[in-house]
Amino acid sequence: MASFVIEGGHRLNGNIYPQGAKNEILQIICATLLTSDEVIVHNIPDILDVNNLIQLMRDMGVKVCKLGINSYSFKAEELNYEYLESDDFLKKGSSLRGSVMLLGPMIARFGRALICKPGGDKIGRRRLDTHFLGIQNLGAHFNYDSSRELYEITADKLKGTYMLLDEASVTGTANIVMAAVLAEGITTIYNAACEPYLQQLCKMLNRMGAKISGIASNLLTIEGVDELHGTEHTVLPDMIEVGSFIGMAAMTQSDLTIKNVSYENLGIIPESFRRLGVKLEQRNDDIFVPAQDCYEIESFIDGSIMTIADAPWPGLTPDLLSVILVVATQAKGSVLLHQKMFESRLFFVDKLIDMGAQIILCDPHRAVVIGHNRNFKLRGSNMTSPDIRAGIALLIAAMSAEGVSRIHNIEQIDRGYQDIEGRLNGIGAKITRI
Repeated sequence: MASFVIEGGHRLNGNIYPQGAKNEILQIICATLLTSDEVIVHNIPDILDVNNLIQLMRDMGVKVCKLGINSYSFKAEELNYEYLESDDFLKKGSSLRGSVMLLGPMIARFGRALICKPGGDKIGRRRLDTHFLGIQNLGAHFNYDSSRELYEITADKLKGTYMLLDEASVTGTANIVMAAVLAEGITTIYNAACEPYLQQLCKMLNRMGAKISGIASNLLTIEGVDELHGTEHTVLPDMIEVGSFIGMAAMTQSDLTIKNVSYENLGIIPESFRRLGVKLEQRNDDIFVPAQDCYEIESFIDGSIMTIADAPWPGLTPDLLSVILVVATQAKGSVLLHQKMFESRLFFVDKLIDMGAQIILCDPHRAVVIGHNRNFKLRGSNMTSPDIRAGIALLIAAMSAEGVSRIHNIEQIDRGYQDIEGRLNGIGAKITRI
């Protein structure tokens, strides 16, 4: 198990570039199964979850070729179903949350899918109901082998239908869309997720020959086609990394320019940091965060305490609440953070309390942060990363703290952030991997 040793108190300075979006590329890679033609994808981040999915595609029989530093080609002419029934496939798939999005493309194109119970972050229960019910509505049949925790899904021919999703699940919507593009007839999905990453998937599928309308709304209409063709696609910059870098700049009192952020696809993220008093400027497609001695949390118009909560797009992504919580620890004022989606994601706050933060964990979903206003710094500490987003939040806390901190289980951070210590050390951080 690897660890980071972080020497706190160093200011950052310069430019930093966000990587390609993890939550987009996992969908895009799975979508390459929908055609036998070559699909070329650019701006692929070199992170653990993505590399594991690429290797899984190779093992499944997909021809994968690395074209450049962040570019790959995928050609899925046929699948190795003998491998899909193997224990090795089950083991690899169960450790990778993104493997669930193989379901839609496999059932649409090959009429059969074998999917193991997926893994990922330990942040609470993550339902698969939306995925399975949506694809069942298209005519697929499910069988669950409890001894191997394996789902076998079959369909002679998927047929389009109307469906109202019980939740606006991003990966659930992506799975249903990927199944519906090759279904017979018209599929209408209401309460669909509409995050930029899902918009990117739909735009790529349309370039491949799909007929999807309503993109960027919560009502998608998909007219099924007989086949899809190859295309070329470039992944958006990762909005979670952009938000993480804004938080780092604020906590370490740094001048930082975040380059090529695709500002129009950040939604409410910049405004959420402004509500904490963090100053930032849009400069063309860059974000400049100036060094601030202090930043003050806004109140609502009636004077009541500020509440920041996650919500489906265009609301605030839940992946950034951990970072916003850490940033609030050094602000002036108080804020209530409401994490609605996952019941275990706030449990990392006990580590911040050990560092000197003033946080009241009200219940598994809500925490009140009383900001220090920089009257005293967080203390260096010894901690373990429970998931990707808590891991980066703890790293930000350690970078701003007095003294030396250690973060163990940084494989969780590696799952979502490419060479994070190398890029941060290049602009003034002091992080050592051991």
